[in-house]
Amino acid sequence: MQAYSAVSLADQGFVTEAKQHWNLGTGPLVEAAIRKGEGMLAKDGPLVVATGKHTGRSATDKFIVRDAETENTVWWGKTNVPMSPEHFAALKADFQAALKEKNELFVADLYGGSQPEYRVNVRVINEYAWHNLFIRTLLVRPDAEVLGDFAPEYTIIDLPTFRADPERHGCRSETVIAVNFTEKLILIGGTAYAGEMKKSVFGILNYLLPVKGVMPMHCSANIGSRGDTAVFFGLSGTGKTTLSADASRTLIGDDEHGWSDTAVFNFEGGCYAKMIRLSADAEPEIFATTKRFGTVLENVVIDPETREIDLDDATLAENSRGSYPIDFIPNASEDNLGPVPQNIIFLTADAYGVLPPIARLTPEQAMYHFLSGYTARVAGTEIGVTEPSATFSTCFGAPFMPRHPSVYGNLLKQRINKGGVTCWLVNTGWTGGKYGVGSRMPIKVTRALLNAALDGSLNNVEFRIDPNFGFEVPVAVPGVNDQILDPRATWADKGAYDVTAAKLAQQFVDNFAQFADHVDASVLASAPKMAEAAE
Repeated sequence: MQAYSAVSLADQGFVTEAKQHWNLGTGPLVEAAIRKGEGMLAKDGPLVVATGKHTGRSATDKFIVRDAETENTVWWGKTNVPMSPEHFAALKADFQAALKEKNELFVADLYGGSQPEYRVNVRVINEYAWHNLFIRTLLVRPDAEVLGDFAPEYTIIDLPTFRADPERHGCRSETVIAVNFTEKLILIGGTAYAGEMKKSVFGILNYLLPVKGVMPMHCSANIGSRGDTAVFFGLSGTGKTTLSADASRTLIGDDEHGWSDTAVFNFEGGCYAKMIRLSADAEPEIFATTKRFGTVLENVVIDPETREIDLDDATLAENSRGSYPIDFIPNASEDNLGPVPQNIIFLTADAYGVLPPIARLTPEQAMYHFLSGYTARVAGTEIGVTEPSATFSTCFGAPFMPRHPSVYGNLLKQRINKGGVTCWLVNTGWTGGKYGVGSRMPIKVTRALLNAALDGSLNNVEFRIDPNFGFEVPVAVPGVNDQILDPRATWADKGAYDVTAAKLAQQFVDNFAQFADHVDASVLASAPKMAEAAE
């Protein structure tokens, strides 16, 4: 039975003759997706779909309406690009016209945020059944008895078949993601990549929560047996989802959280993991979700006859994804929240092979690396491109941070100092040389070092000061080869290491120049020591 809200689409000004499906469960949404030809069931139960040309976020097609609400609160620039209220009005009118032409619409009333006093009511309107299943899986699902009185605070309309007009709508292409904080409306068109919806909710909370003193974070989080919460910051591909899905710890969530005075709470009710080359040995908990009904697999190759999936095949996308309810992971938190953290881990996939597998940071160094948000992309497939490239994404999530980075950085520093939190930098990237020369850091080494950090035993070993970056690096850890702890020692050509380390250190310094006027001297002093690096 469908659960309708007392607040209808018409009450919101959205008039349509479409058949409306409200707050359907997993089974009916899967059936609708198959009936509409949106995907097919794999052998073991997941729904497999393809997103077409957009297999990731369309970062350059996202806009925020610039008006009295946002003029002095949004950090305008290449990440937060303005759209005029007039252009948004035209876009909204065309979305309303498009809604009138639909035969079917799927509506889900959901929460963004698991801590009741900080959550936001979000209504999502979809033309694709699988999109509705995706967002219902990824956000927090209200109890059925409250849906009748659900009043949406923010509304997302996602129409992949809509084509924007750059001249009329003030956008860049036929794809558009337009956020209006005054009207509390987000319009997504011209892309079937479902992640745009979840990141839009993340953006909403990143805008709202700092005013309430809550730290929004692009991170995963879990809890140990002693009630010790750990938070894992990291960009895509650094291991954020993998490392938080540890059978020995309780999972709070894999991607987006808030840090209040009393808790770390998940913004979501599901997980969104990379699927390409997923290993049953290295990532058993996540791999198991690929064999369950209720999981949605995006751009995973499937044999149409046998319905076997091939997670190693990147034909459709390198960024193949799986979404599944958080309770598909064993030992997940029932409440999607836990105590305030004792440890913070910054994950980076250093393709230069310069950073150690783990380092301990001071609070000032933590703020420096948080604002830097470093990882490195591996060399591309173009002829002549052989070098890794550094990526600095402020706060480990610049595309989703509407306010100035210093707002989030200062909140983090305050909370670290208030809670006596221990901070670590973990390199899940390369060792023994840069990408193409060295090898990927063994996940068993990463897990062993993380376990030692989280159980406190790593604080009892001997540390050295890294000459380039100034942070503390363990000299020896039981069960881990000593050599791998010193990245320079793993390189055959020590001179090449020194040159590469100096280059990366300079990139950190150059990138951080944009924050120099927004941090105090102690944070600036946490920069890599260029003179020593050059020597």
